[in-house]
Amino acid sequence: MRADLIHGHLDLLVLSVLAGGAAHGYAMAEELRRRSGGELDLREGTLYPALYRLEAAGLLSSAWLQAGGRRRRMYRLTRPGRRALERQRNEWSAFARTVTQVIGEKAWIGPA
Repeated sequence: MRADLIHGHLDLLVLSVLAGGAAHGYAMAEELRRRSGGELDLREGTLYPALYRLEAAGLLSSAWLQAGGRRRRMYRLTRPGRRALERQRNEWSAFARTVTQVIGEKAWIGPA
């Protein structure tokens, strides 16, 4: 998938993955790849700046943990992050419905 198509939606994607629980960056990239059937293959240069920005905005928190003999930074949603995720999901659903109406494709099914 072209990187420019992801632009503007990366926060929603990252927050959605972390809604399932804390994860480190590589695990998030793998989960995005899995959920998208391989269509989303984010590079470190895309994912990590987004994580740092979301943490600076208070939507994520992080801590260093030792896992499998490696030190990894684990990220988790904060309460404001959960609220932001809900708001962004609603915005995305409204946008997707509107675009579907305009382009005349079969109705997209998503959260109301």
